[in-house]
Amino acid sequence: MGLLEAIILAVLAASTPLLIAATGELVTERAGVLNLGVEGMMIVGAACGFGGAWLTGSTIIGALCGIAAGTLLSLVFALMTLGLAVNQVATGLALTILGIGLSGLIGAGFVGEKIATAPHLYIPGLTDIPFLGRIIFGEDPFVYLSLAMVVGIYMFLYRTRAGLVLRAVGDNHVSAHALGYPVLQIRMLAVMFGGGCAGLAGAYLPLAYTPFFIPGMTAGRGWIALALVVFSSWRPGRLVIGAYLFGAVTILQLHAQGAGFGIPSQLMSAMPYLATVIVLVLISRARTGGSTAPAALGTVFVPDR
Repeated sequence: MGLLEAIILAVLAASTPLLIAATGELVTERAGVLNLGVEGMMIVGAACGFGGAWLTGSTIIGALCGIAAGTLLSLVFALMTLGLAVNQVATGLALTILGIGLSGLIGAGFVGEKIATAPHLYIPGLTDIPFLGRIIFGEDPFVYLSLAMVVGIYMFLYRTRAGLVLRAVGDNHVSAHALGYPVLQIRMLAVMFGGGCAGLAGAYLPLAYTPFFIPGMTAGRGWIALALVVFSSWRPGRLVIGAYLFGAVTILQLHAQGAGFGIPSQLMSAMPYLATVIVLVLISRARTGGSTAPAALGTVFVPDR
C-alpha cells in the first residue's frame, strides 16, 4: 500500500503541469487560435518562476512571475498572428525556439541553486488517514488549483454567455464578427489566458516538482499538453483523464526502469511520447462523425475595413 500511495502521489505531481497547460491551450483553441508555442512559454515560465521564488523566497511570487512570463510571451504570438495575420503554426514553432533560448539566458544564473518547494496541505485528522489522507488532503496548492481550473473553464464555456461567444468565435469568426463581436479582442484574451496557464505550468516544475532549475526541464511537456487537447476532443472534463493517463505513463516507465526490466532505458523514456502518438492515431481512426475541433481553428481572421 505504501508503494501504491507513493506511485499515485507521483502521478498526481507529474500530471499537474500537463493539466494546467492543456487547460489554457483548450481555451485558446476554442477561440480558434492554434498556439504551438506552449513548450516555449512553459520553459520561460519555469525560469522566471524559479528566479522569482529564489530572489524573494516566496512560492506565490514565483508562480506570479511564471504567469507573467508566459503571458508576455503569448502577447508576442498574439501580435504576430492576430495583429499581423502571420501563419499560426510557423509563429508557434518560432515561439518555442525563442522560449527555449530565452529561458537559457534567464536561468543561466540560477543553475545549481535550490529553493524550498511549495508546502503541502495538512489538515489534522484528515491528512493522517491511511492511504487516502495524503492523496486527497495532502497535495500542494497547484494540484487543487488545476482541478478547480477545469471546473471553472467548464462552467465558463458551457454556462455563461461569454463562453458561448468565445466558442462562436472559434467555430465561425466571420459570423461572430457580423454580429458585432470583437473577434480579435476575444482571441487575444484567450491567447493571453493560455500563455499565463503555460507559464504557471512551467513554474510548477521548479516550485513544486523539483526544487531547482535546469535548462530544458519541461522535456516536451508542452507538446504533450497540445496532444491532450486533441485527446479530450476540446472538452474540459476529458482533460483530467488524459492528463492523469499520460502522467501515469511517465511515472510507471520510471518504476519499470528501477525494477530492472530488460528493456532499453531510452525506449522506456520515450514511452510517454509514444503513447501520445498512439492515442492521437486511435482517436483519428475512431472518429466517424467528422472532426470535433473548432471549425475556424488555425484560420487567420482579418476584419473588413
